[in-house]
This record gives sequence, C-alpha cells and structure tokens, in this order.
Amino acid sequence: MSKRLYLYLSAFILTSFSSLSAKDSNTKEYESTGDLKSEIKAYILHHLQDSHDFNLLSYKDKTTNEKVYIGMPLPVILWDNGLKMFSSSMLKHGKNVVQKGDNYYKLYHGKIYRTDAQGTITYDDHHHPTNFKPIDFSITKNVISILLTALLMFVLFRGLAQSYHKNGMIAKGVGRFFEPIVLYVRDEIAIPNIGEKHHRRFMGYLLTLFFFIWFLNLLGLTPLGINVTGNIAITFCLALITFFITNFVGKKYYWKHIFWMPGVPWAMKIILAPIELLGLIIKPFSLMIRLYANISAGHIVLMSLIALIFIFKNWIGSSLSFVLAFSISIIEILVALLQAYIFTVLSALYFGFAVEEHDENDDH
Repeated sequence: MSKRLYLYLSAFILTSFSSLSAKDSNTKEYESTGDLKSEIKAYILHHLQDSHDFNLLSYKDKTTNEKVYIGMPLPVILWDNGLKMFSSSMLKHGKNVVQKGDNYYKLYHGKIYRTDAQGTITYDDHHHPTNFKPIDFSITKNVISILLTALLMFVLFRGLAQSYHKNGMIAKGVGRFFEPIVLYVRDEIAIPNIGEKHHRRFMGYLLTLFFFIWFLNLLGLTPLGINVTGNIAITFCLALITFFITNFVGKKYYWKHIFWMPGVPWAMKIILAPIELLGLIIKPFSLMIRLYANISAGHIVLMSLIALIFIFKNWIGSSLSFVLAFSISIIEILVALLQAYIFTVLSALYFGFAVEEHDENDDH
C-alpha cells in the first residue's frame, strides 16, 4: 500500500465515522433544577460529546428569560428518501422543528429524528425514542476539526518539503521546528521497531498518525470545546487502520507464529493458537481504549477543577481550584504529546512484528 493510499484511507474513514456518530448535547435543554452540581455534570458531558455547531458560550436573556447561545452553526446533511440540507441554527438546540419537503425534523439528545409539525417524540418501554432516524452525514464539530487539522498538516509539511527542495535539503522557517520531530519519529520509533529494511514503507502513515493525534489533542485544550480524540469512534477508526495495515503486510513468519508456533509441542500449539488469534483483536482494542480513556479522563478532571471555582465561591477555594486547573492544563499539554507518541510507537511495534523475517533454521 502506498503512502498516499494510507492518507486517503485515514481521511475517508475518520470523517465518515465521526459524522455518523455525532452526538450533540447542546440540543438537550437542561431544565433549571437549582442543583449546581447536576448542571456542571451536564455541562462536562456536553463538552465530551460531538455537536452540530460550535458553541462558545451561552447566557440567559433577562427580558425573554430564554437561553441565548453564541457560536457558529454547521451544515446538517440528512439522507431521508433524498438529500436534505439545512443549517443547524434552524434547530435552535432542539427547540425548533425544521420542515424539509413533507418531512419534519427535530434534534433530540444529540440525534436528529423525523417527527411531526409539533415535534412529537414517541418512546418504547425502555424510554428510547422510536421515531425514524434518517442517516446523518452532517458536518459536525469533530469533522470540521479533523478537516482543519488535515489542512494544517498539509500546509506545514508541504512547506517543509519545498524548503528542502529550494535550500539544498535544509529546513527553513517553521519547518526547522518540525524537522527534528520528523527525524525522531524515523530514528527512534520507526527504525528500532520496524527495522532498517522496511521502515520507509510505513513512515508516511506513522508521521500522519503522530502529528494528527498530537494536533487534535492540543486543539482539545482550547476553549472551543473540541474533544475529537476523546470520541471513541475516532480512536476506533485509528486503531482499525493500524489493524488493517498490520494484517495486510503480515509475512509468513508472522502468521506462522499465530496459528502454528515453531518450536512448540503440537498440544500446546492447539491451546496457544486461539490465544494468539485473540491477540489480533486485543492489540487494536487496547490502542483504541488507551487514547480514548486518557484524553477523556484529562478533560473530565480539568473541567471538574474549573467547576470547583463556581462551587466554592470564595477566595481560598476558588484560588486553589484555579491553581490546580492551571497545573493540570500544563500536564495535559505533555499528555497530548505522550499519547500521540504511545499510539505511534505501538503501531510501529505491530508493523515490526508483521514484517519480521527469520531463517527457517532459527531456533525459537
């Protein structure tokens, strides 16, 4: 598989899964119960989920007593016996019903359902909506973040490649910052884990993976409420791509050690083969869960500390909460880089196992 195919495959799967798995808790109108802790919990859950718009802040209008949202709406794209397109601002965070043709649509708990003119939602015995749900290809907040990150990577590394061409293989401008990182991925991740002979085949994917996760992790620390790598659909797709590449490039030695390990008694081979086969699934699963859990946990801890400022409402408690939140923010910057590094190292390690070559006479 070529480097270009890796990039196309990554972009296609990630954008498709992210748009189909959109969950917009902005659409859920939280009722005022007077319980500040419940409101904070709902806000943190909202931050972790995807949405159909960028919501920067909200406030309650004293004259109308309605909640006013400040942000940027995104396009809603539905397939329901044809293509239906409209702006998410028409939904008004689940308050309005949008008519397109003969159909009506309502945003409810992050998902768009077909309904009637009154916006009726019906439920089953388990209180799950039974309304028809059209296929949702909307350009959500996570999709926009992925596309912007991809564009940023293209601009940065195209500039780095051009500076090499124009300046006799010497980086120039911002490329001077990224060149040592690229060399580190090659010399300290790809070559030691894959080997000198085969590492060039995977460099395009490994570099894309490292910078993609790193940039998105950093983007998640901004006030924009972005949590792409804390979305399990995204981490699932990244792990799935690594899984496919590993098994597509696997050599005879790789598969032999899974199904019929050399140098092991045949009785043990029968026992170990299912375990090794299960390991094919466990490896990408661990990649998926590790990135998802670490990023989500970091966001929850950080926002919980910020929320303590509004719970304490005094100089001592609020000041301590601010200092803790600031300290955790610094740590999260390091975690953003560390998680990109770990995901890339483990992917390179799996590739190395797949392309490893040994003589038939080697004693294992």
